[in-house]
Amino acid sequence: MKKKILKSKTIQIISDNNTKSIKIKNLLNRKLDVNLKKKLNLVIVIGGDGFMLQTLKKNKNSKKSFYGINSGNYGFLMNKFSSKNIIKNLNKAKLISISPLEMHVRNNKNQNKKHIAINEVSILRQSRQAASLSINHGSKKIIKELVSDGVLVSTPAGSTAYNLSVHGPILSLNSKKLSISPISPFRPRRWKGKIVSDRAKIVIKNLNPKKRPISSVADNIEVRNAKSITIKTNQKIKFNLLYDQNKSLQKKIKIEQLRRETS
Repeated sequence: MKKKILKSKTIQIISDNNTKSIKIKNLLNRKLDVNLKKKLNLVIVIGGDGFMLQTLKKNKNSKKSFYGINSGNYGFLMNKFSSKNIIKNLNKAKLISISPLEMHVRNNKNQNKKHIAINEVSILRQSRQAASLSINHGSKKIIKELVSDGVLVSTPAGSTAYNLSVHGPILSLNSKKLSISPISPFRPRRWKGKIVSDRAKIVIKNLNPKKRPISSVADNIEVRNAKSITIKTNQKIKFNLLYDQNKSLQKKIKIEQLRRETS
């Protein structure tokens, strides 16, 4: 029996190493023609959100489109697997493009580190001492001194992840905004954070690096002993994500907003 092939698309399948992911990959290998290797423009990613983020970063300079299949827990960036409808779902999938944050960190040895973050950049205290931070957005001072466990800068795509857990706002994908959310603020105790434009740089400085060391984390990549962190949206990088009809990333975000409002 002849295999079904997606028209005008060649397919690459990448899976996590857990049993469920491998089982789905083996099933897809029987359903799809994966032998066309000359121009891979569609990548099926099988795993959880963390595996998807890892895969996207490895392919940040490619023009590929990524269709995620969830084999993890929540799978916010992923699609639900359907053996029966996988061909139809792939052919009719809707595309959304997102840009990551770019994090520049200068550490206590004046070394500079650069990483990208699709969900958020987390500034976290590195010891038992609370962090003491100043935050600027462009030429505007957001807060002169924040004493807290840390602060998050989140993209719209990541606003339902760690950002939501620290009671940050959920942002729509087309908002062109970023969320700055404190983590357990001590002073000022009632500061709830701020929503800012994604066009200007956010600069966060450690006001007491010797006594109150901090780390800066781009999704899951950590730079320790940070003195200053500059964060901006890198509009030159576009990740093309594919979602099943009626289950787009925008709709997932709206569902989370409704859940929050009714909880």
